[in-house]
Amino acid sequence: MRAAEIARNTFGIVLAGGRGSRLMQLTDSRSKPAVPFGGKFRIIDFTLSNCVNSGIRRIGVATQYKAQSLIQHLQRGWSFLDGRFHEFVDILPAQQQVGEYWYRGTADAVFQNLGLIRRNRPKYVLVLSGDHVYKMNYARMLSEHVQRQADFSVACIDVPRTEASDFGVMHVDDQQRVVAFVEKPKDPPPIPGRPDRALASMGVYVFNAEFLYEQLIRDHDDPQSSHDFGKDLIAQCLERHRVYAHNFADSCVGMDHTGIPYWRDAGTIDAYWEANMELTKVTPELNLYDEEWPIWTHQEQLPPAKFVFDDEGRRGMAVDSLVSGGDIISGASVSRSLLFSRVHIHSYAEIADSVNLPDVDIGRHVKLRRVVMDKHCRVPEGMTIGYDVEADRKRFHVSAGGITLVTPEMLGQSANHVRWTETRSLPRADPPST
Repeated sequence: MRAAEIARNTFGIVLAGGRGSRLMQLTDSRSKPAVPFGGKFRIIDFTLSNCVNSGIRRIGVATQYKAQSLIQHLQRGWSFLDGRFHEFVDILPAQQQVGEYWYRGTADAVFQNLGLIRRNRPKYVLVLSGDHVYKMNYARMLSEHVQRQADFSVACIDVPRTEASDFGVMHVDDQQRVVAFVEKPKDPPPIPGRPDRALASMGVYVFNAEFLYEQLIRDHDDPQSSHDFGKDLIAQCLERHRVYAHNFADSCVGMDHTGIPYWRDAGTIDAYWEANMELTKVTPELNLYDEEWPIWTHQEQLPPAKFVFDDEGRRGMAVDSLVSGGDIISGASVSRSLLFSRVHIHSYAEIADSVNLPDVDIGRHVKLRRVVMDKHCRVPEGMTIGYDVEADRKRFHVSAGGITLVTPEMLGQSANHVRWTETRSLPRADPPST
């Protein structure tokens, strides 16, 4: 069976219901998959783009925690698939379909949507996490799954053993068949022949459809189960079924010159800031300019970014930065930073090593360094953030790595009011006196 035919016979389900509590206040009003990333995207766009680019056009997205922002994004940005050709991205909120409880785990989220999956009659089911940043050709993993006559395949990434304790780790034989699975082990089992490396699960699974149905029903009926793919299903399948590890390096799209596959969790403020900062490099590890593997998203119709004033000490400029539509940089200096859409930076401000989410307004003489600025923040004139850690801790959240997270609430602003007023009009023009 050819790769394209296998992909057409696959149903993809994206698990996008998690909060991502380690992102602190950045996920107070949105789930982790809905968090903005890379200047114009949401984190979930990478998983969905991988599906579409791999030829998988029947996709369900299971949502749960504070899903409105995510649902709105999916409706606006992912409605281009054509239902006449049986292509779609369906939103699957937790609905207590099989009992008086919400999704109780990753396996239960899929179990509660078995009816939808069965109606589409796939041969294979691809289960994905919606909260990681990476580019992967799922068709290669599917083809390998079919070639091996596997029941269940798990995508794994090669990591140093010293870092593997943060993951679920696969112990495989020389044929890549999984012989043991250990959740966050203190002493991770090594890859055969490579004692310093381990195979960590990426949360990407391929199942034969009928096999998946059987395993989910069995798991649902087990009162001792936590209904999680990693903790429960993998362990139960190893002894009697054909479970194989798929090496991400074999299906990663666009590896850098070092040959190391790009995959980021971005699950903490430090990791989120660092993953965004990587994009400001001359040659970033994640290539967003690859026309053969585009990352799709909701694209607002906004005017081009605008840079104004060219006076000494009051020059609108940005270097080593990503700047988006609707931005106005008015006599301010921006370096090594990301500006999402509709960011207005007023005169004499200095912005360095910072991530500014959409609809941010930064006043005159403001200085920001190593900051993550949430949507709708209005930074008053003269404020300095990122230069005095102790002062910042009194008002904002400062991460272990010294990154300062700022939200409207921390600035004493009502985020709900700001968001409501933002929907009423476009950004105002830049006045000469700004």
